Amino acid sequence: MIKNKTNAMRLLDAAKIAYEIKEYIPDENDLTGTHIAEQIGLAPEIVFKTLVAHGDKTGYVVFCIPSCREIDLKKAASVTGNKKIEMVHVKDLLALTGYVRGACSPVGMKKKFPTYIDKSAEIFEKITVSGGMKGAQLLLSPKELVPFVDGKICEVTRDA
Repeated sequence: MIKNKTNAMRLLDAAKIAYEIKEYIPDENDLTGTHIAEQIGLAPEIVFKTLVAHGDKTGYVVFCIPSCREIDLKKAASVTGNKKIEMVHVKDLLALTGYVRGACSPVGMKKKFPTYIDKSAEIFEKITVSGGMKGAQLLLSPKELVPFVDGKICEVTRDA
């Protein structure tokens, strides 16, 4: 049972955005979204993972993509106006976002970065994103999430 709300939860509460907490038991050996999807009983297509990257022209950018897909760095660079884009190293994630690997949420990062959400989010009534801590996913409407994080809907994935 989640005892304390995370920053992501507090911000959604303040914005009056409805969400449901989906709890799971974190497995340090398997932090994949597909594993989390199995644990919370949802399809991997609606369990979104949050990835942070650095573009050669724009700096840091955030992507939310279905856990069953992989980011296509060429598409990601093109969509964000970069020639080249690289994933942020795990060791830099906490200092940059305030979140650790396996708990990175597009909501409530230390700084607001340009955020790109996979277009598949539009076909679902609800998706999940990390709640900002291992063991918690937030089930919410992408129609509310996208404007809240100033997100842009785009295609940046390929099959895993």
